[in-house]
Amino acid sequence: MRVARVVVDVPLAHLDRPFDYAVPDDLGDGVVAGCRVRVRFAGRLVDGVVVEVGTTTDHTGKLAPLAKLVSSEPVLTPEVAELARVVADRYAGTLTDVLRLALPPRRGAPEKRPVADPPPPPEPPDPAGFARYPTGDAFLEALAAGRPVRAVWTALPGEDWPARLAELCRATLSGGRGALVVVPDGKDLDRLAAAAAAVLPKEAVAVLRADAAPDTRYGRFLSVSRGTAQVVLGTRAAMFAPVRDLGLVVVWDDGDDLHAEPRAPYPHTRDVLVQRAHLAGCSAVVAATARTAEAALLVESGWAHELVADRAVLRAAAPRVQALGADSELARDPAARTARLPSLAFRVAREALAAGAPVLVQVPRAGYAPGLVCDRCRAPARCAHCAGPLGVAAAPGPGGQRVAACRWCARPAAVFDCPHCHGTKLRASVVGSARTAEELGRAFPGAAVRVSGRGSVLADVEAGPAIVVATPGAEPVVPGGYGAALLLDGWALLGRPDLRAGEETLRRWMGAAALVRPAGEGGQVVVATDAAHPVAQALVRWDPAGLAARELADRRELGFPPATRMAALSASPAALAEFLELLRPPAGADVLGPVPEPARPGHEAGERYLVRVARPDGLALARALSEVQGVRSARKAAEHVRVQLDPEAL
Repeated sequence: MRVARVVVDVPLAHLDRPFDYAVPDDLGDGVVAGCRVRVRFAGRLVDGVVVEVGTTTDHTGKLAPLAKLVSSEPVLTPEVAELARVVADRYAGTLTDVLRLALPPRRGAPEKRPVADPPPPPEPPDPAGFARYPTGDAFLEALAAGRPVRAVWTALPGEDWPARLAELCRATLSGGRGALVVVPDGKDLDRLAAAAAAVLPKEAVAVLRADAAPDTRYGRFLSVSRGTAQVVLGTRAAMFAPVRDLGLVVVWDDGDDLHAEPRAPYPHTRDVLVQRAHLAGCSAVVAATARTAEAALLVESGWAHELVADRAVLRAAAPRVQALGADSELARDPAARTARLPSLAFRVAREALAAGAPVLVQVPRAGYAPGLVCDRCRAPARCAHCAGPLGVAAAPGPGGQRVAACRWCARPAAVFDCPHCHGTKLRASVVGSARTAEELGRAFPGAAVRVSGRGSVLADVEAGPAIVVATPGAEPVVPGGYGAALLLDGWALLGRPDLRAGEETLRRWMGAAALVRPAGEGGQVVVATDAAHPVAQALVRWDPAGLAARELADRRELGFPPATRMAALSASPAALAEFLELLRPPAGADVLGPVPEPARPGHEAGERYLVRVARPDGLALARALSEVQGVRSARKAAEHVRVQLDPEAL
């Protein structure tokens, strides 16, 4: 008797294990490990994936037969199955949830296409691209030789990072092994795919993107699982791609919140790829222009080494960065500390435009005036109907007027009465990109103004005198670089009540400043914040590693991730009380809370607890949380408790 061990698609924590089914004779040899089947479970037909085929079982009764063989295509490889189990255990989730993220929906047409042979390995890449990094040549040689090397790469300003990542893939491919590169969004993926097309064989590359047609995405996935494509480039979901003989994993810009999966069990791309490199014994690169505290921990622990340039090379590549607060600027412009666009920024922009170079203006938010506050007490303005935030849209209303309206329910706020001071006037707390473009258009009437942000992201713009207003992450690329960059409203980024506010602010600033020409070619950056702030100083010195090390030390002293592991539990007070009564966390665990969670559209307000343990006890905490989820699932608890380990936002 042949026995198939099947992971059934049932999202119940107490059923998080494979189940044995008998393989009927009429299905023949089509049932293989990794194929999709249909089984009868609890009286109904459900989907499942075969993880193993054997001849023995621990089940004492009669095995139920497989109901249907959906496809004999082995879409789940043993390596990805092992990774999925490790990720589920690390994040207190279920294997079914992880496989739902790892396997795309099946399409019949791509499975009928013939299997193509992989192209021959290319020659190793030209090491000149990494010549500015002292250990760059040795790193490429190790990849080509198949030796596992791990690095935290801090890219130089102005670096053509897509070309460098493509060279890493070519070095790995020349040694006969596969590579996997994950980037935050489609704009970065387009640049990376274009760079890979220039140095890699076309048949060897598969681009996995979320916005591709279902047939296209599944066909590219099959080209990877069948071994035709050996290099995978993609966004977040590609971290589970079944690359054959994996030799390198890379995550670009690991601090971007798009790398955090919003669906259970909420894994992060960086952590999944680190786990994958450990299981596969392959090379790993955590790359970015800035650096996160998690990347600093990888360097501090010795798991990875730094791949950085010398200070002399860095100074030659970086633009000149100026922050507000210098004595000479304050003497010239006493209002420089409080002005949104001080005279220094006007002067730098005017010089760049006069030289025929474009100017980049980064603002934290899109829209016109997305945030409104009471003019008297500065309390956030809320909708009288649903308590949502009030804002002003970029497009005028029917009468040609811009009216304050709720950003949740869209009701106009014709009359405002502050519940705190009974003020009746509103003012903008944050000025959006559309309003900024209006102001700059009036200040520089001879320059074209372009906006890149939500709803219309520009991939690139032509060189020439123009002003480009962009939100963080939407900055278009200019051939030859921008002549200047103005980083406005720094207080809006630094003042956020978030654990990662400083780290995230520096990442956004460096992402924009890296697009500016070097100081030797006239490139200048003006950041509108106090020059004495540690984040501003890190930008002026171009020292992301120093700020990341400081962040890590501060979090270790205060007991925050990544120095510790922390779980966030969210639900109603009654459900949380039941959950905590069943929870048996590791010794020394801290339970913090509860704190109220604000109501979201379509959801009721609830509470949240945080459970904190030392980093070595992270797996024990995850097991304890999984056990409670299993007990509540078996009891058919009426309300689900959302469990998220190491959340991006606390």
